[in-house]
Amino acid sequence: MAMVVKNNMSAVNTLNILNKNQSALAKSLQKVSSGMKINTAGDDASGYAISERMRVQIRSLDQDNQNTQNGNSMMRTAEGAVSSTVEILKTLKEKAINAANDTNTDEDRRTIQKEINQMVDQIDDNALATYNGKYLVDGTRNSKGTATCTILSNGALDTTSKWASVLTTLKSRTEESLNIQSTDNVTVSYVRQGRTYTTTFSVGTNTLADILGKNAYNGTESYAGTDLMGVTREEALIGYDKAKNSVYTADNKAALSIEAKGTGTTFQVSSFTMSITDNTGAIRKTANTALDGFNERVRAENKSEDNALVLQTGTKANQAIKVSMTDMRSLALGLKGTDGSVLSVQTQDKANAAINTIETALQKALDEQANIGAVQTRLSYTSSNLTTASENVQNSESTIRDADMAKEMTNYTKNNVLLQAAQSMLAQANQNSSAVLSLLQ
Repeated sequence: MAMVVKNNMSAVNTLNILNKNQSALAKSLQKVSSGMKINTAGDDASGYAISERMRVQIRSLDQDNQNTQNGNSMMRTAEGAVSSTVEILKTLKEKAINAANDTNTDEDRRTIQKEINQMVDQIDDNALATYNGKYLVDGTRNSKGTATCTILSNGALDTTSKWASVLTTLKSRTEESLNIQSTDNVTVSYVRQGRTYTTTFSVGTNTLADILGKNAYNGTESYAGTDLMGVTREEALIGYDKAKNSVYTADNKAALSIEAKGTGTTFQVSSFTMSITDNTGAIRKTANTALDGFNERVRAENKSEDNALVLQTGTKANQAIKVSMTDMRSLALGLKGTDGSVLSVQTQDKANAAINTIETALQKALDEQANIGAVQTRLSYTSSNLTTASENVQNSESTIRDADMAKEMTNYTKNNVLLQAAQSMLAQANQNSSAVLSLLQ
């Protein structure tokens, strides 16, 4: 190799190697200090893009999990309000049963009524429970639906029973005669808008349809049964719910059903009670057990838009859980009227009718409690699933982006040694040019 002084190629070559080693050492140092083998897009363009998308997904899944936890907190708030209402209804039934006992005087019943009035007011307070300023069970969170009528159905009478059947010919579901005599008396009670309407008349040759046409009297007030009751059915089809779905009997066999005259809570019939007594005043328990089987199968609800709560639980649009909660106010439960009238227990007949009304209200509250509980369970499963998904995506992102520290420390040590060696050799290469001076002496 020629001895030159202008271009020291050995030094230039060594300098290039030194720069490469210094760059490699800098990258190793960056990986070791950050703990990641991909710090910029330049390190691995495709790997960087994939891992960034995974990071977005991880953050989204974590936010979804937080959403489900917040949703569960909201549902616990609603459950607390409904649970309190259930406890009140238990007490109300206890009070109504007490008031139905004739060991009580009129003054005793008035005292019980005062308690009932306060507890019904508390039910309205419970319905105003809020979470983050949102009312939950006051009827503003209903799902979309048409206005419905109260529909009562009796599954205790024989499948061949008709509304035109004479009372004395009625049979139980097991085809046993109810033993109703023409000389017996029948007491019919309706509860509507918090008011109880009762009348008693002789069985005679009256049919079930005749009962609906009788006037039910409450003191000086009267209400025609035909104003309260509308469509009657004698088949397995009971009626239609707010989504216009058909509702059938549990055993899909014929049963007597009847719906209120009008839709919505204004025409809601909270209970329909019939009681048979013989001509001595003795209660015919077998007959009453069957006739008292008119239970609410479709709840009276007002027309509503889709005001259900939406809980976002997915990483994409419209991946959500919709939660609707029904009206838990005393009006919707049939305990109070729009004019403020409260369910009365001030006579034995009214107290007896109130027992069925409260039982119906209790069933509504328990149904809502079950609905809320089911949503809570679903949210718990959703949270568990989101936690698992986030963990798995994070594991994949770690595989792509995280540095193997043992490997990177090995590379760092290697690059550090190479850098020092290059520095030493650069000094030697620079020293070689000075050898030319010996030729110039």
